[in-house]
Amino acid sequence: MTPDNLPLLPSTQLRRETARRLSPYIKEKIPNARRAEYEDLGWVLDKQLKTHVWMRRVKSHDVAFEDQVWAMFARLGFTEMSRDRKLSIAYGKTEGERKQVDVLAADDDVVLVVECKSSEAEQAPTQSFKGEIESIQGYRAGLIGTLRKQFPDHKVKFIFATNNVNVSKETVGRIESGDIAYLDEESVRYYHELATHLGGAAKFQLLGTIFQGQQIAAMDSAVPAIQGKMGGYTYYSFSIEPARLLKLAYVLHRNSANTRWMPTYQRIIKRARLKRVSQFVERGGFFPNSLVINIDNGGKRLRFDRSDNQAAGSKLGVLHLPRKYRSAYIIDGQHRLYGFAHSEHAESEQIPVVAFVDLPGEKQLELFMQINENQQAVPKNLQNTLNADLLWTNPDKRKQAHALKLKVAQLLGEQKSSPLRGRIILGEEQSSDRRCISLDAVQRGIDRGRFIGEFTTTSAKKFGSFYRTSNDDTLDPLTDFLEMCFGFLRDELPHQWNIGRGDGGFVFTNAGVEALLRFIGDAVDYAKVKGSVEPREATPQAVFTQTREILQPLVSHLNALSVEDIQEFRGWLGSGGPTKYLRRFQAAVADAIPDFAPAGLAEWLADEAKQFNADSYSMVRDIEQFLKRDIRTRLEDKFGASWFKDGVPRKVYQDAESLRAEKQYEAGTDEVIDWWDCLFLINYREILLHGGMGLWNEIYDATYTLPSDRKASSWKAKSDWLVQLNEIRKKVSHDGTVTEEEFGFLQVLHAHLDLGATGKN
Repeated sequence: MTPDNLPLLPSTQLRRETARRLSPYIKEKIPNARRAEYEDLGWVLDKQLKTHVWMRRVKSHDVAFEDQVWAMFARLGFTEMSRDRKLSIAYGKTEGERKQVDVLAADDDVVLVVECKSSEAEQAPTQSFKGEIESIQGYRAGLIGTLRKQFPDHKVKFIFATNNVNVSKETVGRIESGDIAYLDEESVRYYHELATHLGGAAKFQLLGTIFQGQQIAAMDSAVPAIQGKMGGYTYYSFSIEPARLLKLAYVLHRNSANTRWMPTYQRIIKRARLKRVSQFVERGGFFPNSLVINIDNGGKRLRFDRSDNQAAGSKLGVLHLPRKYRSAYIIDGQHRLYGFAHSEHAESEQIPVVAFVDLPGEKQLELFMQINENQQAVPKNLQNTLNADLLWTNPDKRKQAHALKLKVAQLLGEQKSSPLRGRIILGEEQSSDRRCISLDAVQRGIDRGRFIGEFTTTSAKKFGSFYRTSNDDTLDPLTDFLEMCFGFLRDELPHQWNIGRGDGGFVFTNAGVEALLRFIGDAVDYAKVKGSVEPREATPQAVFTQTREILQPLVSHLNALSVEDIQEFRGWLGSGGPTKYLRRFQAAVADAIPDFAPAGLAEWLADEAKQFNADSYSMVRDIEQFLKRDIRTRLEDKFGASWFKDGVPRKVYQDAESLRAEKQYEAGTDEVIDWWDCLFLINYREILLHGGMGLWNEIYDATYTLPSDRKASSWKAKSDWLVQLNEIRKKVSHDGTVTEEEFGFLQVLHAHLDLGATGKN
C-alpha cells in the first residue's frame, strides 16, 4: 500500500495512463463556450460533444520525452509509477528540502528515480550537466532514505535521461562514475521496441544495463552441471528454469542503443517468431538443443563443487552461477529463452544450456556467426558490421586494419555527432531514399583514401595518413576528423544533402561518399606535403582546418553544376562510378589549386582529353569517303566525260595529278593510281564552290547545306563546315585532341549525311 505522502498511480489506471502518455497530444475536455479561447492558444478540435468539446495540442518536446520515458517503464512491467511530473519527495529534515522527480518507477525489486533533459533541436556536445550531476549527489542519500520507508528491500537507482542532446563520451563517463545510469532517446526507443516484442520480459534487458554486475537478492544460483573443455575453453552443460536464467541473461543487440558495448552481435528479437515459440511451449512443446551462453565472471573462477562420483573425460558437480545482473550473455537461443517469459512453465520447465566462461568478445561473435551460417543467413551488411568487432584483435594485421576501416564506417553511421548518422545502412537496416550508403562503400573509401595504410600479416608496410600505431589509438581521431569533413560538406551542399537519390541526389550516395572519402585522403596528403600539418600527430580539428581549404573549391564546383552535369554523374553506375566521380572532383580542384596533383590525375586528364578521338577518327573517315564518292558521282551525272574539266578547278586537278604521278612512280606497274584518290579533304570545298551559285543550288545544296546553315548570309558560307571538318581531321591524324564540342559537330554532320551509328551517344 502506497502511503499518502507519495502519490503514485493506482495500478488499475496504468493501462489508460500509458496510452495517454504515448499519445503525441495533450487533450482537455471543456465547455463549448471556451472553444474559441483554446483555439486562440493553438489548440484544435479533437471531438465534438453535445455541450462540451475535446481539444488537443501537440505536447512540448520536454513533456513528450518525459511521457515516453514514463510509458517505457510502464510497458516494461513496472507497476508502481509516479502519477504525474509534480511528484515531490523529501530528502532533508526541513519542509523545503524536497526534490521534484520527473519519473519514478518501481517493481518488486527495484526503484528507479529518473531526471529528464530535452532539447527541441539536437545540440552539440557542449553541455557537461555538471550542476545536475552534483545536485543528484547532494540529495541522493536523503531521497533514498525516504524511499526506503516505502520500499525497504528495494535497490534504488538514479537515471539521467536525455533527448536531442549530443552528450560527449566524457560527460557520459562522469554521469556513470557518479553511480547514475544514463539513457538517451535511442535507448528509450530501443526499450519500447523490446517491450513491443517481449512485453514485461524486456525489463530484464533494462535491469541488466543499469545494474550490470550488481547482486540479485534471494536467488538460488546452484545448478547440477558437467564441466568440460571445448576448443581450449572451459564450458559447463546444465539445465535451468527459464525464469532463473532470464534474471541473469543479457542479449547484445546490434542497434544504435548499444553502441557503447563491444561487441554487439545479436539481431533484434522478432515478435512473430517469439509468439510462435511461446505458443509451441504452451502446447507442451520443447527444444532439445541447448542455448549457448557466455558467463561473464570478470575473469574469476566460478565455484564448482565436484561430485564424489565422476565420469571419464568430464567432471560432474554443482555449478554456482553468478547472482548478478547481466552475467549471462546469450550467444544463441534468445527466442527460445524469451519464449518462456510469459509462460506458466517458466518456473517449472528446464532448458538445456551450454555455458562458456569469460569468452573474449570476438570469440563470442565468432561463435554467433558460425552457428548462424548454417541457420538463417547473416546478410552481407550485418557481416560487415559484426566483422568490425570480430577482427578487431585478430593477430593478422591485415584483418585488424580491415576491422578499423569497418569500425570507422560503423561509427560514422551510429554516432549522434556524425552527419552521416541515419544515412549509412547498419546491420539489418533496410535501405531507403536517404539511408542508401553501405558500409562497404564507406570502408572502400577509407581504404582507398590511404588513411590506414598497408599491412602484411605481421606488421605495417606503410602507415596511412592517420594511422597512429594501433586501432585503438586511430579510431577516435580519424572518426572525429571525417565527421568534421562531412559536417562541412553537409553545410556547404544543402541542396544535395536534403534530397534523396530519387530526386536527383548523387553526392551523398554510395559512389559519391566513396569518392569524397578518397578525395579527402588526397586533401590530407596534399596538406601533409605542403608541410602545413602532420595528420598522425595533429588534432583532428587542426587537420580539418587545413583540409577545408582544399574542400572549398570542390563544393563551389558541385554547387555550380548544371542539370545536365548532374545527370552525367548519376549515369556513372557500377564499380567504375566512384573513380569517375573522384577524377572529376580532383580535376575541379586542380583548376583552382594548380599544384594540387593527386597520383593518376594527370594521366586521367590526358586520356580524358582524347576520349573523343577514336570515334572522331571513324566519323571523319566515313565523311571523307562519302565526299569522295558522292561528289564525283554528281559531277559525272551532270557533265558526263568532261566532268573533271567542267566540275574541278584547274589547280586542284593539276596538284592532284602531280601527286598521283609521284605515287605512281613509287608504286610501279603493280598498282594504278587515280588522281581523284589524291585529293585533300579541303579540296572538296574548292570543287563545291567551282561552278558558282547556280551549280551549287542545282546539285549540291540539298545535301551539303546543314540545317543550321539554311539561313547563312551567302551560298558560299553554307560550305564553311568543310573548313571546320578539315581542322578536326588534322587533329585526329596527328595525335591532337578533339574537344567535346568538335565531337558533337561530327555527330551532327555524320547524322545529316545519313552515315549510320556514330559510336558514343
